Amino acid sequence: MQKKFKKDSDQGFKATDGFHPRVRAATTPDGSQLGRRAIKKSELDISLKEGKPSKLSAKKSGRLRQGFKRSFAGVSVVVLLISGFFTGYAFLKANQIFQGGSSALALECGVDPKKLEKEGDGRVNILLLGKGGPGHDGADLTDTLMVASIDSCQKEVGLLSIPRDLYVKMPGDGSMKINSVYALAKEAAIYNGASDADAEKKGIEATEKVVEEVTGIPMHYYAMVDFEAFRQAIDTVGGVDVNAKEELYDPTVAWENDWNPTIAEAGINHFDGKKALLYSRSRHGSSRGDFDRAERQREVMLALQDKVFSLGTFSNPVKLSQLFTAFGNHVQTNLSVDDIMALYEIVGGVEDHKVVSISLADPPNDFVTTDNIGGLSVVIPKAGTYDYDVIHTYIRTTLRDGFLKKENASIIVLNGTSTPGLATETADTLKSYGYNVVETGDAPTRDYAQTNIVNLRGKDKKYTERYLDQRFSNSVTRKLPSGIDAKTADFVIIVGESEQ
Repeated sequence: MQKKFKKDSDQGFKATDGFHPRVRAATTPDGSQLGRRAIKKSELDISLKEGKPSKLSAKKSGRLRQGFKRSFAGVSVVVLLISGFFTGYAFLKANQIFQGGSSALALECGVDPKKLEKEGDGRVNILLLGKGGPGHDGADLTDTLMVASIDSCQKEVGLLSIPRDLYVKMPGDGSMKINSVYALAKEAAIYNGASDADAEKKGIEATEKVVEEVTGIPMHYYAMVDFEAFRQAIDTVGGVDVNAKEELYDPTVAWENDWNPTIAEAGINHFDGKKALLYSRSRHGSSRGDFDRAERQREVMLALQDKVFSLGTFSNPVKLSQLFTAFGNHVQTNLSVDDIMALYEIVGGVEDHKVVSISLADPPNDFVTTDNIGGLSVVIPKAGTYDYDVIHTYIRTTLRDGFLKKENASIIVLNGTSTPGLATETADTLKSYGYNVVETGDAPTRDYAQTNIVNLRGKDKKYTERYLDQRFSNSVTRKLPSGIDAKTADFVIIVGESEQ
């Protein structure tokens, strides 16, 4: 019998609805922290008397000009030193935050195909998690779960929201809302004697595993941000502009908005960090509750991305220092500094129309619905609890593997066995991973024990060849069996008995 997970309140976690930011004074990196003395501004009188200068005054004038040049050079050196300090400070802070520990092959568009293991390696997927943080009710509940998926070849980005109330299974721990996975895994690790750092890692790993099960795509990186970092990051870049589709009216958070129940007007709104948090967290000001909130969170993320790139933040050492100071201990990630800079280069070249916002609850792609299980209000797939097959197909085809999309190889699938429908079944599986299957049918003979893969385009389709070779565990050939007409295809797959 399926084990039911207790309500949040029974586990000692209060169901938080969002953000209650804690104000923390930022430290200005002015050099005083390093024990430097303040430089006093000296005065230089370079005025000259009227009339023709004497030889002595001419010499004096020359010395003054040389002095001015030296002073100007000195000022230039000071400016360079200050700039270097900011850059060094930003680099130091960045290395404290972005410590690495993971990698994604697709950061390089021209990666060696031999390094690819399976479909999905052609994108960079980053799990973005938002929690309340210290001082908040349900501090470790991840009420924001989003996947940023990046195609470095086509310069495309997808933002996928995962409902925080999605009812999921966690191996060994029964069933629960997905926003509780991190908190409970972390708490269990601490109970078993793990250090805070190891417990944090256990919580992240458990969440990544569940998200991969739900989405059907691998998570290469993660970034956990609490609400204080989110607020300060937006304030650091001077706020963001968000185009609200409709007025957002929520009396439940009016006390945090100077007792004004209207958080946003329909149209363009300029939000500081506090307002952006309110806009992102409100659940009771719109008809679809958490589904609408997830959409607003994607809007704010895109607005923040636009602001960061419009300011040239990563080329501005002062802004970098401010941003990383704001992050402080409020961000955990396995991205490295090199990864961040590589992603900055990729995402900086993405045009607006190549950014897609993805929801699992918006028609016609509404794959989830609300339900009540054991008195707990949850979200489950329409196909059935824990049934993610349709969701997998939608996500994999919407966030298509970058290398498959780049080559877009046409594939014919033929049945080389006496089992009816095997070619169609294989073709449907391939389509669910983003392959371009153009035709199915029967092979001239039905005596194939092993699946044959024929590459008719050679090295031009090297990535597709690698994926197919890995999927079917079979060497790709260049010779097409007689009796098969495949003039317009790039690949022919003859399905053998080994696929049954």
